[in-house]
Amino acid sequence: MQDAMTTEPKGGPTPGLTLAEQLCFPLYAASRLVTRLYQPLLAPLGITYPQYIVLMILWEEAPCPVSHIGLRANLGSNTLTPLLKRLEQLDYVRRCRSASDERVVDIHLTDSGRALQQAAACIPQALFDAVGYPLEDARQLKAQLDKLMACLSTAPLPDAGAGD
Repeated sequence: MQDAMTTEPKGGPTPGLTLAEQLCFPLYAASRLVTRLYQPLLAPLGITYPQYIVLMILWEEAPCPVSHIGLRANLGSNTLTPLLKRLEQLDYVRRCRSASDERVVDIHLTDSGRALQQAAACIPQALFDAVGYPLEDARQLKAQLDKLMACLSTAPLPDAGAGD
């Protein structure tokens, strides 16, 4: 008698449940691969990919509240707080209480943080050069992903207790 653990399920894979059919997997895998490609480009600057994301927000909008950075970067405070502390230790940002509401912490770029923008200016092109993905395809993909993100951000979260 064969062991039940070694037998194949009867009837083959369940339609809709194969990895090849899932949107989530290529998004996940592509995100991991892109992040890995950024690592050697960011290493000379001494920053991580999440720090780079936060710095890009600040290069566009500094000073701005921590809550705004969290929304733009899609990062929770448990991730964002240590990240901002590390950027402050690196002398790229300064955290200050808002003059209008002391409960709000505003993040300001330092001179070093602003100078880092120039050092990082070559990174997007370097990534595209390394990958060889056509720029027009990348623009179309980004537009589609922006549309998907808008839909995902307004979708109700499933009840974790459903099906009990």
